[in-house]
Amino acid sequence: MSQTHGRVLVVDAGTSGVRAAVVDSGGSLSEVRHLEVLPSYPAQGFVEFDAAEMAGAVLQTASAVLAAAGPVDAVGIANQRASTILWDRASSEPVAPGIGWQDLRTAGTCLLLREEGIHLAPNQSATKLAMLLDMADPERKRDLCYGTVDTWIAWVLSQGGIHATDHSNAGVTGLVASDGTSYDERICERLRIPARVLPRIASSCEVLGAASALAGAPPVTGIAGDQQASLIGQGCVSRGRAKATFGTGGMLDCCLGPDRPALERRGRKGCFPIVAWSEAGSLTWGIEAIMLSAGTCVEWLRDDLGLVASAAETDELAASVPDAGGVYFVPALVGLGTPQWDFGARGTIVGVTRGTTRAHLVRAVLEGIAQRGADLLEAAEADSGLEIATLSVDGGMSENATFVQALADATGRRIAVSAVTEATTGGAAFLAGVGAGIWPDLPTAASLSKPKTFVEPRRRLDRARWQEAVARARGTVPELSALDF
Repeated sequence: MSQTHGRVLVVDAGTSGVRAAVVDSGGSLSEVRHLEVLPSYPAQGFVEFDAAEMAGAVLQTASAVLAAAGPVDAVGIANQRASTILWDRASSEPVAPGIGWQDLRTAGTCLLLREEGIHLAPNQSATKLAMLLDMADPERKRDLCYGTVDTWIAWVLSQGGIHATDHSNAGVTGLVASDGTSYDERICERLRIPARVLPRIASSCEVLGAASALAGAPPVTGIAGDQQASLIGQGCVSRGRAKATFGTGGMLDCCLGPDRPALERRGRKGCFPIVAWSEAGSLTWGIEAIMLSAGTCVEWLRDDLGLVASAAETDELAASVPDAGGVYFVPALVGLGTPQWDFGARGTIVGVTRGTTRAHLVRAVLEGIAQRGADLLEAAEADSGLEIATLSVDGGMSENATFVQALADATGRRIAVSAVTEATTGGAAFLAGVGAGIWPDLPTAASLSKPKTFVEPRRRLDRARWQEAVARARGTVPELSALDF
C-alpha cells in the first residue's frame, strides 16, 4: 500500500453523535457526515443511550462517506470512553440501554468496594457492566458480549466478526490490571464478570478484521479513546507534549513514553495514569487531568441566563472589556476535578459590584475556564515531573479567540490551536494508517498535524486571587465533598 495513495475512513462516536470522514495520506479530512445520537437522562444521575440507534448512525454515516469518497484502505475508530454496552452474541441485539460514562448510579457500589480495598469510580465501566449483567443475566448463563463504544462499533462494522478493544480504551474501564495489558482477575471475580463476555485487548494499530458491513469490506486497523486520539491528532506523540480539549468538559493529556507513571490511582495533584496508545503490544503511557465543566458554562450563559444568543457571541462580548472588572467565576457546576476532586464544590461568582456588566460576567466565565485550564497544566507538570512548554488545544472552545488568549495568559505558555476543531478524527486515522501500512510509524503520521495558529501570553492572570475564589467554591455540598473515588 503506497504512502501517497492510502486513505482512511474514520468513525468517531462522541457523547452526542456519530461522525464519519475520510483522511488521506497527507492528513487532509474530507466528506464529513454527522448524525446526532443524544443521551437520555431518565433519573437524576442516570445517563443512557440507545446502542441500536448508535449502530444505525455508524452504518449510515460511514456508508454515506464511502458512497461520496469511494474506496478506502483502512478504518479507524475513535470514541467516548467508558460508556458501557451489553448485547446478545447471536442476535447482536443490545439487552439493555447503553450506560453513558457520566452515569453515577453505581456510586454506592463503588463506595462499598472501596471498603474492600477495590478502588473504582462510577464513571468507569466496571460497575456499570456488573449492574447490566445483574439486570440481564443474574445467573451469568447467557451468551452475552460487553464492550465500550469502540468495541460496539467494531462489532457492528464487522457484523460480529470483531469483538475487541484497544489498550487506550481498556485502561479506563477499571477492569484492567495496573500494567494495562490484561484484565484484573480479582475485580472480574468480585463483580461476577465472566471472561467470555470481555473483548480481546488489542493494540491501537493492528489489523483486527474486515468491516464487512461496508462496501469493499476495508480492514479495521486502528482504535483509540477520544482523548488519546486527540493527543495523537494534534501531534503530541513525544515525551512532554500535551494537549487540552475544551468541549462540554475539559481534559488535558500529556505523553510520557514507555514507562508507566508511578501513580497507583491518582497523583498527588489529581492526575490519572492512562495508556495513550499501543503498538505491537508495546504501550505508550500518559497522564490525564480533568475539568468537569468547560463549554457547559457557556451553554449556561446562553440557554439558562440568556446573556448571549450564541456561544460565538461570548468572544466578541468578552473582548469588548479589557478585563473581568475584578470578577472571578469558578466553573464548578458539577464539582471540581483535577486537582481538588471535590464533587461538592459548586459554581461561584465573586467580586461583583454595581459596575459589573454583562460583558464582565461573560469574560469572567471564559477566564474562569482558562484558569481551570492552568490548574490542569500545573497538576500535570507536578505529577509528571515534566515542563509543558507549549499546550495544544482543540474542542469547540478552541474557536473562541478571547478564551484562547485567556488560557495563554493564565498558563503563561504558548498555545497551539488545532487546525481542526475535533482532532480525534486525525488521531484515529493516523493509528489506522500505521496499522494498514499507509505511514511507516506514528511519528511520521502525526507530523502531518500542523497548528492553525500560535497564541502567546500577553499578561498574567492573577492566580492567587483565583485560588481564593476556588476556596470559596469548595465544600458547598458537604456530603458530596466527602466522596472520594
